[in-house]
Amino acid sequence: MKRSISLLTFAGAAVGAPAMAADLNVTVELPKLNVAEYHKPYVAIWIENPADSTAAGTLAVWYDAKNREDNGAKWLKDMRQWWRKAGREMSFPADGVSGATRAPGPQKLVFSGAKGALKTLKPGQYNLVVEAAREVGGHEAVRVPFTWGQMGGKPGKPASAKGSAELGAVTVSVK
Repeated sequence: MKRSISLLTFAGAAVGAPAMAADLNVTVELPKLNVAEYHKPYVAIWIENPADSTAAGTLAVWYDAKNREDNGAKWLKDMRQWWRKAGREMSFPADGVSGATRAPGPQKLVFSGAKGALKTLKPGQYNLVVEAAREVGGHEAVRVPFTWGQMGGKPGKPASAKGSAELGAVTVSVK
């Protein structure tokens, strides 16, 4: 009898855990803009719950941490949507989240489902949001819907959306 209770307890603990420990593969295209004064954009990548537009977790923040004045954190507020939903509550640099700005071109990222914001993400529908702001430039946010969690045991199809100025194509796939 004791053995069956242990197995039931173990099975109950597994039910409360996230449904999968998959990876989230993301490609963000940063376009090369033909402007007189080009600065690499600050970029925030986060997961948004579409039901209430709250942030479910921040995956990455690219900014100029080596800025002499204030380590670049002063300008994080320019990514207004992310800042209001998650950024103002964070301290920088944030371990596993902060990174340097990136050059134009495709940026391929893999976020492990066993770490960070994905570790506790419950199965369901979400938006991956990529927001970019550039000094002497513009501001843009792109949302890509995706499904996190098991869908018949098969990974979902890649989803994508495209920005119009500061961001190019953003692609998301769960594997």
